[in-house]
Amino acid sequence: MALNKSMHPRNRYKDKAPDFAYLASKYPEFKQHVHTNLTGRVGLNFKDPEAVRALTCTLLKEDFGLTIEIPLERLIPTVPLRLNYIHWVEDLIEGGGQRWGIDIGTGASCIYPLLGASMNGWFFLATEVDDMCYNYAKKNVEQNNLSELIKVVKVPQKTLLMDALKEESGIVYDFCMCNPPFFANQLEAKGVNSRSARRPPPSSVNTGGVTEIMAEGGELEFVKRIIHDSLQLQRRLRWYSCMLGKKCSLAPLKEELRKHRVPKVTHTEFCQGRTMRWALAWSFYEDVTVPSPPSKKRKLEKARKPITFTVLSPTVRELTGKVASIGSSATSSTDVVTAWIEKTLSDLRVLHKRVPCGKSEVSLFLTVVENSWIHIRNKRRDRGRQLREVPRAPPSGGNSTLQSSETKQPETPTPAQTTETDSKTDTEGSEVIVTPQPESSSSTIGGAQASTNGNSPIQESGTKEVDQAVDNAACLEQGPENKVDSTAIAPLSAEPDRQETAAAVASATTGEGSSDVQHFLFKCLMNMKDEGSDVVVEMHWVEGQNRDLMNQLCTYLKNQLFRLMVSPL
Repeated sequence: MALNKSMHPRNRYKDKAPDFAYLASKYPEFKQHVHTNLTGRVGLNFKDPEAVRALTCTLLKEDFGLTIEIPLERLIPTVPLRLNYIHWVEDLIEGGGQRWGIDIGTGASCIYPLLGASMNGWFFLATEVDDMCYNYAKKNVEQNNLSELIKVVKVPQKTLLMDALKEESGIVYDFCMCNPPFFANQLEAKGVNSRSARRPPPSSVNTGGVTEIMAEGGELEFVKRIIHDSLQLQRRLRWYSCMLGKKCSLAPLKEELRKHRVPKVTHTEFCQGRTMRWALAWSFYEDVTVPSPPSKKRKLEKARKPITFTVLSPTVRELTGKVASIGSSATSSTDVVTAWIEKTLSDLRVLHKRVPCGKSEVSLFLTVVENSWIHIRNKRRDRGRQLREVPRAPPSGGNSTLQSSETKQPETPTPAQTTETDSKTDTEGSEVIVTPQPESSSSTIGGAQASTNGNSPIQESGTKEVDQAVDNAACLEQGPENKVDSTAIAPLSAEPDRQETAAAVASATTGEGSSDVQHFLFKCLMNMKDEGSDVVVEMHWVEGQNRDLMNQLCTYLKNQLFRLMVSPL
């Protein structure tokens, strides 16, 4: 039942739905309407009026000790919804003691007076205009021995409060309840032009007599008539209330009350199963306590489960043996896994810092400012492939010479790097000075730029450095298993746009400022904790653009940990 968690807190069905299997085993009249599907689950056909009636009668008998009869030709109430209304009235009138209430149009079941009287000992005046409903209501009150608390009266058509209270002039009632006719005509009752095309059809059968489901002007005009009666009666009742079947009726009715300067107005929502209803209440007493209406954000975001993976004990042992290679002295399983994850996050330029947590776990707060892990293997392969394409000079005249070439200073230089202006001496002892060439004459090859000048022959220079870069890229191409120090090829992989995140990455390495970044992809909380001899890693979503990005990062971290176990360092 989708909305059961939003039921009134005191509703007995909020956390424990009716057990159809148990009820079927106890009540034979209910058993004939239940069915068992292939998975063994017991269900009920809510499109069958007899099945719905059997359920209502069975729940009232089992949970409240009430025995009632309802004709199929009249409205069959659902118990959880009516119980929600009763509990809300309890909130309105506050406290126990002797309470007097009015049920406008009690129906054949007389369910509101029966529940209120049996649960709280309330006195009720129950009005009804339909002969069949009146007779059944009176019979249901009598067979439950509640005639001293409930008085059922037959009233003329279109009678609401004024005529019903003519003979009850000496009583100040605490409240009135009403479940008005929702529809204005037959077409509206059948859902024509009254339901959005996107809404699914009703999940249960619609029963009820003409006077119970239809009225001139629908529920809006019906409740307006009650409002006009209340303007004359005013303090004869402490609280006036009505249930509504359409949310769109709520605003105009509240506006009607505001127009007449009614001092106290509130509303609520009744949620049960797949059905929602609304209720409106107002009072002319200044001293009544007004319950707060439901929050506008009623549907809170579901508590999402974290993304998790487990690092098994054999993997933890292998990682422990290699943890010294990254400068960590961690010994416990959780600290070892955390050290490797922090190393990987730093390589990915993911901002992270440790945050307080439990004794047996480690928590990191992550702020991701760029997607640095996507297609990272393909990027490494392309880089290595490009570096291998660096041209070599052909031998000539016993000398290994090539056109004037030099490795251009990387776009993001390190302090150890300077512009090359080296002097090379050929085999005959002549000295040639190589000067930097204009950028327009350079060609980019795998992240290194070579400047050529045909008039400046030199010896093969920088070849060893280029070969070393090619070897490093070849190792990277084989995959993360054959990992090399990323600083060895950092100048070759630098890109201008990464300078924008340099300050953020610097703050991440010091453990500061990771939560202050204004532009980010997502933020999450990562927990590492022991589970026996294994380590469980959890990633909890905090905020951001796309939860799938966190899933990608989790997969990358998991794969990196498993690859480290089998790769030589």
